[in-house]
Amino acid sequence: MERWQNKVALVTGASVGIGAAIAADLVKNGFIVVALARREERLRENQRALPENLQSRYHPRKCDVTNEDQVKDIFAWIESKFGGTDVLVNNAGVVASGVELISVDNTGPIRNVVETNIMSVIYCVREAFNSMKKRNFDGHIVIINSIAGHYVPFVPFGSLNIYPPSKHAVTAMVETYRQEFANAGTKVKVTSISPGFVLTEILPNMEGFRDVGNPILSPGDVSNAVLYVLSTPPHVQVHELTIRPVGEKL
Repeated sequence: MERWQNKVALVTGASVGIGAAIAADLVKNGFIVVALARREERLRENQRALPENLQSRYHPRKCDVTNEDQVKDIFAWIESKFGGTDVLVNNAGVVASGVELISVDNTGPIRNVVETNIMSVIYCVREAFNSMKKRNFDGHIVIINSIAGHYVPFVPFGSLNIYPPSKHAVTAMVETYRQEFANAGTKVKVTSISPGFVLTEILPNMEGFRDVGNPILSPGDVSNAVLYVLSTPPHVQVHELTIRPVGEKL
């Protein structure tokens, strides 16, 4: 991780769960971290939870990543304050629980999944890549995907509706980015990390799911995967990393 010391990492969806764990671990591993979420107070709580000597390296910023103008403003702020974005961890993601595609009337929750899981990735990756290319910096873009981006898991608590299609889109986008980054003459890396079920707030009653004998990952497991892909040598690109709890049946 030596080459990343004092480099700038942007983490989306950083208020809770996987994003919170990643942002904290990146700070502890020498990064300057800009943590984005809509709930700014949760970000500030995360900042205060860090060792006092590291809190100044964590920069909480309120941002709705489905809003393209807000995303542009954040990247402009990073450029003016730090010079540019060196690593992007695109973690923000949502599920519209309890909705079936065959019966949905109010499509607002479905649209929100598409806007968050697909369009926000497009906004953030575009801005991060252009920052790296402009500075001729071999940065790294990590996108938190899902096993649902590779097949449609059957879950006992209802339909995942548009979530698997949105994550299948992410899987295709990561390969598209790999090709585009290379065709642009850069050595910017892109990695998809696809976890199995993780104990987060993305779905209701995840603890109950675990308590009835279903193995489940922790946010720290996913954060460790991010640290691993960032630690690879400059000539090595982990394109897809799938991590699942031992014994997962879905």
